[in-house]
Amino acid sequence: MIKNDQITQKILRHLSRDGRISNLELAERVGLSPSACLRRVQELERAGVISGYRAVLNPQAMGVGFTAYVTVGLSIHTKEAQESFERSIALAPEVRECHNITGEREYLLRVEAADLADYKRFHTDVLGTLPQVAAITSFVVMGSPKDERA
Repeated sequence: MIKNDQITQKILRHLSRDGRISNLELAERVGLSPSACLRRVQELERAGVISGYRAVLNPQAMGVGFTAYVTVGLSIHTKEAQESFERSIALAPEVRECHNITGEREYLLRVEAADLADYKRFHTDVLGTLPQVAAITSFVVMGSPKDERA
């Protein structure tokens, strides 16, 4: 059983902001000895609380200047239709996230593109060609004052 105390919460908060922080610096920030801090982090990794570390990429530096959240409604509500849609979306590099949701629509996508023209191409040539898709609604991101995705 993992200790879910204030120190664990501090460790997780610091690691989620900077996965490359040294164990020595992390230990100082959370008030533990380096060995105790390392044991805690390793315990969190073994328990699956920490499932990995990754680089946070700068979209603009990679040529991404357009982000939209897109809801997708399916015309067919079978398991096969959902699986086919999900397979197609998994192949689309513009789709950075795909969530099966409740409500009027079945899916919420986060889509990144170079610009509006590139997004229109994706909308028309990818989403628009999938036979299961009945409705598409786009919400264009104008700014992100808070974004804690790692």
